[in-house]
Amino acid sequence: MRMYDIIAKKRDGGKLSQQEIQFAVNGYVAGQVPDYQMSALLMAIYLRGMDAQETAILTDCMARSGDQVDLSAIPGVKVDKHSTGGVGDKTTLVVAPLVAACGAKIAKMSGRGLGHTGGTIDKMESIPGMRTSLDQRAFFEQVEKIGLAVIGQTGNLAPADKKMYALRDVTATVGCIPLIASSIMSKKLAAGADAILLDVKTGNGAFMKTLEDSIQLAKAMVEIGEHNGRRTAALVTDMDTPLGFAVGNSLEVAEVVRTLKGEGPQDLTSVCLDLAAGLLELSGLAADFPAAMAMAKKALESGVGLAKLRQMVAAQGGDVAVIDNPDRFEQAKICQPVYVPKDGYICRTDTEQIGIAAVQLGAGREKKEDAVDFSAGIVLCKKAGDWVHKGDTLAWLYTSSEEKALAARQTFLSALTFGDTPPAAMPLVLAKVTKDGIERFDQ
Repeated sequence: MRMYDIIAKKRDGGKLSQQEIQFAVNGYVAGQVPDYQMSALLMAIYLRGMDAQETAILTDCMARSGDQVDLSAIPGVKVDKHSTGGVGDKTTLVVAPLVAACGAKIAKMSGRGLGHTGGTIDKMESIPGMRTSLDQRAFFEQVEKIGLAVIGQTGNLAPADKKMYALRDVTATVGCIPLIASSIMSKKLAAGADAILLDVKTGNGAFMKTLEDSIQLAKAMVEIGEHNGRRTAALVTDMDTPLGFAVGNSLEVAEVVRTLKGEGPQDLTSVCLDLAAGLLELSGLAADFPAAMAMAKKALESGVGLAKLRQMVAAQGGDVAVIDNPDRFEQAKICQPVYVPKDGYICRTDTEQIGIAAVQLGAGREKKEDAVDFSAGIVLCKKAGDWVHKGDTLAWLYTSSEEKALAARQTFLSALTFGDTPPAAMPLVLAKVTKDGIERFDQ
């Protein structure tokens, strides 16, 4: 078998066999297939696509290229949730405790911020003393004991994806649904959960900008999961507006605590309940979605979800004093208001630009080696659809220097469009994708 022939076959629109995909992926990881040939294959896939079977095989090969977590030693159903990334997306820290409090086991590996989007591990590390790296024994023991552990991804989880993504990043082959789906799902399969719920963000603050593309990505990932024996479903959720009011690490953890107390923003609370119910339905702990929703609401309203978050923070060495009282988080040196420039409705939010403004304040990384300022970020006072008066406070900026605040203020204001007409109301959950089909809520 020759890599040349595999590239030519896909270039000409052919369907690759399992043996051909394995030859390419395993050879590339082993150093036997050079970068230029894998780049050529990736471009051929980008231009010609892959069917569901090819994509599932590619994902399985990538998942098997490194460490695979075997969770079978942990009793019960192990479930996982994955978000494709957004601004103000702190749902894992609300959903995971709610679901664990209902009896499911959450053995989750999460990532750091990427570009304009935040990362769960960065948010967790804003809690003083919080450990996000546990060895496998400690990880398993914690999940068995309290039903919940969230840690950073291991260094050798799906190394084929790491190598292939580095090539895609510099060869203009990132925006390809089979390649995006296999990249995400290879890590999910390697992480070992029995059931996986995908939160596919859509809109101007997401990586997938259109609803149709987001549904296609969700469909591809659900097919991969089901093909590989995992119960898998996806919700397509709105990211045309930041989720909740807080954007930035400790600011978002404080909002998580308020949400688990039943005092959170309506949009964040609603999406988290939908995700928690979706996971409980997939886990089999609830007979159907209405029953799962009832369980999730009870966990929220009774306070057991908040208690479970506190339990996880304590187990991983975090200072529970900031969970009990988020005002005890380290405060930013500078806190400045942003004022409304004119009367009108906030007609549109460029959510990606708001994420970039938070990065400029220090809440994310402009370069890989940058340190994160855990106290930095934005707290919104007004959102799309609100009528505002000139001089009202739009948001508060938290940062460490006047220079950062000035740059972020300009970026933030450029992200908002004002007008005389409010934007059309859209649902927070736009579609649900399962093995049985697609249900749309935007029509």
